[in-house]
Amino acid sequence: MKNPITSFLNQLRAFALTDPTRDWIALLTLATIAIIGIVTWNAWVFDTVASGGTLGAAASSTPPSFTQASLDSVRTVFEARAAEEAKYVSGTYKFNDPSQ
Repeated sequence: MKNPITSFLNQLRAFALTDPTRDWIALLTLATIAIIGIVTWNAWVFDTVASGGTLGAAASSTPPSFTQASLDSVRTVFEARAAEEAKYVSGTYKFNDPSQ
């Protein structure tokens, strides 16, 4: 038993008359419509964004997701790193440069 879709497509092909001019005109018409649609969409999006609008739902403002304790811990880490760097600069730590 043959696949009904394949047999239907074969039957359509048998009745189809080839007309290259008609096929090219149809192809170019569809391509032109698609390009006009794409250009129109892009122009609308550009105009919306350039005038300060948003695409989709506007973003809602959320409260900051950090606390003072987390900021203090980060500040402590950077202060410890600065103290270590100062020890290298002041000469407390000796650094042997292997390239010298």
